[in-house]
Amino acid sequence: MWSALTLAIAVAVVGGLLAYREVPGPPPQPAAVSVRDLPRVPWEGGPEYYRQFPKMAAWTDPRFFPIGVWYEAVTSQRDVDLDKAAGINTYFELTQSSDLSLVRANGMYAIPSTQLPGYGDETVGWLLTDEVDLWGHEGDAPWTGKYPGEGEICVPESALCGYTVLQTLRDRLPQHDGRARYANFGYGMEFFIKDQLAARFLDYTDTASMDTYWYTDDGICELTKTPANVCHLSASYGFTIDRMRQLDGMDGKRQPVYAFVEDGAPFEKYRTTITPEQLSGAVVNSLIHGARGVIYFNHNFGGDCRTQHVLRDGCGAAIRPAVTEVNRRITELAPVLNTQSLEYSFAPDMDTMLKEYQGSYYVFAMIGRGAAPGKKTLTLPTGLSAAKAEVLYENRQVPVEGGKLTDDFGTEASYHIYRLTP
Repeated sequence: MWSALTLAIAVAVVGGLLAYREVPGPPPQPAAVSVRDLPRVPWEGGPEYYRQFPKMAAWTDPRFFPIGVWYEAVTSQRDVDLDKAAGINTYFELTQSSDLSLVRANGMYAIPSTQLPGYGDETVGWLLTDEVDLWGHEGDAPWTGKYPGEGEICVPESALCGYTVLQTLRDRLPQHDGRARYANFGYGMEFFIKDQLAARFLDYTDTASMDTYWYTDDGICELTKTPANVCHLSASYGFTIDRMRQLDGMDGKRQPVYAFVEDGAPFEKYRTTITPEQLSGAVVNSLIHGARGVIYFNHNFGGDCRTQHVLRDGCGAAIRPAVTEVNRRITELAPVLNTQSLEYSFAPDMDTMLKEYQGSYYVFAMIGRGAAPGKKTLTLPTGLSAAKAEVLYENRQVPVEGGKLTDDFGTEASYHIYRLTP
């Protein structure tokens, strides 16, 4: 990942622009809306989406939800054991030293950028590149084949060639091999590139993600001119997913959009490290906003411990339990998460998601971006006539009175998952 360099490039490209933008969410629902009449949130089709890629057949199982780690090395059984125990099932990029037979033998998956020796059914997709929106930018100029730090990138040097980069890399990969094409993008697409041009990057991908490290990038608020009260929050990770989904939906065709969350201190110039509660909140808020997978950025470039294996090394001891637990919940709830959400707003200052599965309704709820923590009341759609809501993973229930439930959200990163069975 080109963290330090791309930051400099982004500043050079976008200096002086007013970057902060609000991505419109679903409109508030009328007070009396029957749950049976609610529209569905647009999506790519869930696990069935992967059926078009024969090598991704296992991903069509509703019990599977992609949970990945970025740019790891798999060289021993211990590596795999540690990752699987943390709930990881997919490697998004791998080092050249990695042993794909270990990945395959352990029932895990890989989406590398090159044809690693011995690759086979474990390789379900190809990574095109990382953050090309920040170093290739939005254009069709010729590409020299060089990457940041290697010299002139576009021809002429002042030109923009990001689309050319993606097309060239697609063309270099095996064609029609049953594997999806994936790319990760940076905050150029999120803030500084006009919608139509930003959306074009997604013409070259089958799945995509965007990394904006809201909790640990101490310069993100100033760089993007994001107001402080809506900046370093779990809900900002949902904002990133909203932006990607907005761009993805512009052509009427949708693809899975994955969340990208740091698990340490990803910037050399900053010492800020994400906390366990923040990580869990960032992941769940991303899911609420429609993330169809989760990727952890597993490198510490700053802070006291410099490592490319946060979840394996001792300095990841504080964050690993949070990663493991939220991944366990995601895996357990995969059949629910893999259904199409119902479009409904429970409260104007809340981020919520409503799912229906096997006769029960699941409500995922968090504080909305910029809203104050505290007690919040959620108004249920009519027809959802449960007398109480089970709060999953908290060993408690809350009453439903007059079609409403009230609960406490102690911090901006707090979340609750309710199951209601009429």
